[in-house]
Amino acid sequence: MNTDFIQFLNRRLKNELPGRPSQLKMAPRPMEPNHTKGQERRMDAPPEADASSVLLLIFPNAKQELELILTLRTSDINHGGQLSCPGGRSEQEETEIQTALREAQEEIGINPNDVRIAGKLSKLYVSHSKSYVTPVIGFLDYTPKLNLNPAEVEEAFSVELDSLVDKKNLTVEDWDLRDQATYRVPYWDVHRVPLWGATAIQYFPGSFIGFKAVPPG
Repeated sequence: MNTDFIQFLNRRLKNELPGRPSQLKMAPRPMEPNHTKGQERRMDAPPEADASSVLLLIFPNAKQELELILTLRTSDINHGGQLSCPGGRSEQEETEIQTALREAQEEIGINPNDVRIAGKLSKLYVSHSKSYVTPVIGFLDYTPKLNLNPAEVEEAFSVELDSLVDKKNLTVEDWDLRDQATYRVPYWDVHRVPLWGATAIQYFPGSFIGFKAVPPG
């Protein structure tokens, strides 16, 4: 495990994060904003939003390069057919970290006792599911063997952190989304399903790293 990077990330998370300006870098933008169709993304969570957490789980591969686990959600659940990190709504009395660890165990079989928590990123409101999501960053010292819950996860895989910084994997296209308006959508082309929307916004690298998955010299 790249201990230098972990120490760098621990220090970075103790300082103020860029938050919304960084999140908006990967947010779809309407081509005709402020019309009856094509509204800007709502960023402020209403009081009734459900508290939720996701786990950004990082581990070293055989080359000691850091990778991040992603899941493809089953088609018949909320955000079905989309890429995400393990996560979901908090249960009564749970902390944000407890929620993220529980969901990772339920969805992909990660032992909570093996995860070292580095910290949390800025919260993000996801209006489609009415969730106020806290991204939690955790580390494993080994490459995990995943045990998928087929009721929630169709597929799980990992991507190198550096691939989310490499501009060759970043694409921008115009899509017609659910309100039948056209949006300019940035996404990472790292899977047959685009990595976009709330999942991409939550861990845009500038939110917590800034450049590469190696601490600056």
